[in-house]
Amino acid sequence: MDNAEEFRDKIIAERRRGALPERMSVQVAEVTGDVNLETGKGRVQRPLIVVKNGKPLLTDAHLTQLRKHELSWQDLVKQGVIEHLDAAEEENTLVAFTASDLTEAHTHMEVTPLAILGLCTSLVPFANYNQSARLNAGSKNQKQALGLYAANYLVRMDMDTNVLHEAQMPIVRSDMHIISDYASHPSGQNMIVAIMSYKGYNMEDAIIINKASLDRGLARNTYFRPSVAEELRYSGGLVDEVCIPDKDVKGYRSEKDYRYLEEDGIIYPEASVQEEDVIIGKTSPPRFLSGMDEYSLTSNIRRESSVSMPHGEKGKVDFVLLTENDEGNRMVQVRIRDQRVPEIGDKFTSRHGQKGVIGLIVPQSDMPFSVSGITPDIIFSPHGIPSRMTIAHLIELVGGKLGSLEGRYIDGTAFDAEDPDALRKALVSHGFRESGTEQ
Repeated sequence: MDNAEEFRDKIIAERRRGALPERMSVQVAEVTGDVNLETGKGRVQRPLIVVKNGKPLLTDAHLTQLRKHELSWQDLVKQGVIEHLDAAEEENTLVAFTASDLTEAHTHMEVTPLAILGLCTSLVPFANYNQSARLNAGSKNQKQALGLYAANYLVRMDMDTNVLHEAQMPIVRSDMHIISDYASHPSGQNMIVAIMSYKGYNMEDAIIINKASLDRGLARNTYFRPSVAEELRYSGGLVDEVCIPDKDVKGYRSEKDYRYLEEDGIIYPEASVQEEDVIIGKTSPPRFLSGMDEYSLTSNIRRESSVSMPHGEKGKVDFVLLTENDEGNRMVQVRIRDQRVPEIGDKFTSRHGQKGVIGLIVPQSDMPFSVSGITPDIIFSPHGIPSRMTIAHLIELVGGKLGSLEGRYIDGTAFDAEDPDALRKALVSHGFRESGTEQ
């Protein structure tokens, strides 16, 4: 093609006018000059603001209409103000980060600088002050954090789940916390943190935790584990049966193991169970029909197949459900709950990938305290700061302290957060050092 760039510009103009599919992409290969058109599904595209003559087409009037719900996102796409580009077409564009970066050469501008980060990474406060490796670590740690994973967890039978007591909205938050409605499914807690050494017990990645904080419920959670028994059907008319096994059943346990079962062979709610306790009584026919030859016709040929508590686990019966599966087989589901208190070896982390495990639990009387008498919940080693270079963690500490003093949330949105210098000056106005350190 003699003038590939001119042809590409015509395609883009027709697409913005609505004559061509809005999700179609066009790219001119820099080496060969070929024009590539893509309309297939499955391509990753992202929205960008169209720029002409160094000015974005998205104006304050558009934003006002959006706030009043007089205009929708799709309307902006149809008007050619916003367009979705894939990685191939982006090779022919020059994208500005913010409006202050715009020049005549720019073709597009980011909708918001926050959009270049993923959902979990956007939750990291002051993320633009950290190196990328720490952002990845912080993003993964937030996915693993305990919290409220679902609002209807009490009626769900999810395998091996934890629900944190008193999950909280962080004092230092970003716009993504609001956009994602983080308050409806929070994770983690706000804690008083001291960055200092303590007799060598918090060397490497170890952290020290205040025993009084644990006694008051810090990071306490409930663990849920469901167990299922199904009455299967076998050839020859043989079936499983949920019941209290008879003593002549092969593999019969002691009467102590069945002590919590009711007449139907199912444990009752709120029963406290320990390891090896039977929670669903069940008997089954022999694994192989040839096994029936070992017994006389008068003997009980069934075997014990009850569901019991795993080794090393304990808890209370939280929920019992009787139902059927798609094949019409009767199913019994029992959910066990167990309250868990943090102990030595448990992992804690900040949103910046500053992870560690509990190395020592110290009574409050032995914990360091400030002039005002405040003792920390957690003592974290200062050696983790220079090695991991999490500057945002230090800024968050200052912001969290100021937010607790002023009773407000601190905006830590990446690239658009409150000025750290302003935070430090405000801290000084409250009678504290600008660095947040105390004696």
